[in-house]
Amino acid sequence: MQAITRLFDFMYYQQQAYALEKAMVTKYDGEWQAVSSSEFLEQANTISRALLRLGVKPDDKIALISMTNRTEWSVMDTGILQVGAQTVPIYPTISEDDYAYILNHSGSSYCFVSCTEVLEKVRAIQQQVPGLKEVYSFDAVKGCKNWAELLEAGADASNQEQVEARKDAVKPEDLATLIYTSGTTGQPKGVMLTHHNIVSNVLASKERVPFEAGSLALSFLPVCHIFERMILYLYQYCGISVYFAEGLDKISDNLKEVQPNAMTVVPRLLEKVYDRIIARGAELSGLKKALFFWAVDLGLKYEPYGANGWWYELRLSLARKLIFKKWQLALGGNLQTMISGSAALQARLARVFGAAGIAVLEGYGLTETSPVISVNDMRNRGWKIGSVGRIIKDVEVKIAPDGEILCKGPNVMIGYYKDPVRTAEVLNADGYFHTGDIGEIDPDGFLRITDRKKEMFKTSGGKYVAPQLLENRMKQSRFIDQVMVVGEGEKMPAALIQPNFEFLTEWAKRHGINLSSPAEAVKNPEVVERFQQEIDDANKHFAKWETVKQFRLTPDAWTVDGGHLTPTMKLRRKIIREKYIDLYRDIYGHE
Repeated sequence: MQAITRLFDFMYYQQQAYALEKAMVTKYDGEWQAVSSSEFLEQANTISRALLRLGVKPDDKIALISMTNRTEWSVMDTGILQVGAQTVPIYPTISEDDYAYILNHSGSSYCFVSCTEVLEKVRAIQQQVPGLKEVYSFDAVKGCKNWAELLEAGADASNQEQVEARKDAVKPEDLATLIYTSGTTGQPKGVMLTHHNIVSNVLASKERVPFEAGSLALSFLPVCHIFERMILYLYQYCGISVYFAEGLDKISDNLKEVQPNAMTVVPRLLEKVYDRIIARGAELSGLKKALFFWAVDLGLKYEPYGANGWWYELRLSLARKLIFKKWQLALGGNLQTMISGSAALQARLARVFGAAGIAVLEGYGLTETSPVISVNDMRNRGWKIGSVGRIIKDVEVKIAPDGEILCKGPNVMIGYYKDPVRTAEVLNADGYFHTGDIGEIDPDGFLRITDRKKEMFKTSGGKYVAPQLLENRMKQSRFIDQVMVVGEGEKMPAALIQPNFEFLTEWAKRHGINLSSPAEAVKNPEVVERFQQEIDDANKHFAKWETVKQFRLTPDAWTVDGGHLTPTMKLRRKIIREKYIDLYRDIYGHE
């Protein structure tokens, strides 16, 4: 069996070990179309041959920008890496200015886009990127070269020996990809990850996930981020067929069509799924409604491995038959494992989905660590709700005196591209990477994240406040969609809140309150009073100095496109504060 030391080795391993008929599956014009392991490799080699004919050299950079995950993206990734070039995956919905910056900073010579929407953004800044030779589209778009032209150009296999020579020349320590972090402030940083960085992470993560060959996975998190990309290589390694979701709006339909066994998620998605399920339960009446909420209340007390005792397990068994079985069917019927990353997972979500028989295994890592540092594993008592699991093999973690998590291992990046200053800020001379997160390791070896070091702030009274802890507690309210705790240098913590307008509208109707618009809703005294109850309830869990004393409701949704959130759904704190500076000043009485 071929040893895996470079990223493109994974699919060759899959072909030898599993030879899947459906290695990757994408829907085109309403039809799922699959490529086998061998067809995938044939296409990747065809792309490699075409790239050589285009004059692509080792260490050239090629950008990939796709609105949704699709087979072509992975084929291009393999084809590019095989010739010693590097991929530059770019998130599709960032600004045109960021497009221009990343394409110029990386020195990308070619760019592959998914569709008209992305092409228009690239065309808008193409004159600002003199090093960009050509743009190709996966979809057929008038006036743009199509990736099928490369398949035609590479159909002649006479230069395959050249491809093989290029492959042989790629070493594990060679740079594989530049991944530009979205960042909450400043210009994006190009994280340099080698083949060995990511390969080591895949092999170590394999020991922690209960993936079985022949299983099905649904992929929808952006593959331009290292979390989903590493998982795709892991699926290849484990012999799992990957179906690419059509988009976030089609997730529910795709789950029912594909009936996957596994998928990756972010807490934001689980929050929405949970809220939708609860809303449906609230519409029930009589005994059905009582049974539904009995099951939910039971689920919110769930602990793995029968820790709650036989009486709880007996009631849980009944709840699964009567209620939770329907939850499973809504998610396709076969979903057993969801791996959660990118942001802190609320413990209540891990409990209630675990009670429903769907383990949500939270992990932790950063783009700079390829990404996994730790992850939960339901086997061998390796799952502890409220933690991000135990540290993976060959990775070392220590907690600095100020509580910051430091990481060292084969997964740690080699630095930020063309940026030695910012590299030196986070990478010690002894190889430890400063994550910027505050955490602790419990006696059982489980890592817990308590806050972002850079997000902690001190009030004017000298008290430290960890905003994420407050925010995660407040987001348990069905009234609250997003929340940002503020108060650095101020006399008290406060909060800017984006209501869950869908739920708020339903609540208002039930109480005979007329809300004609979000702008009116956030100023309605009855609404404000109801939110005060939610804040008061959340405050009970915190010390007096860190409780939220005041809040203001914002009239619009916080989105990636609106600039409120990063592409990985993290709060852009500085931007949100600037957008609502009038509300902020009103809280603290500033002019």
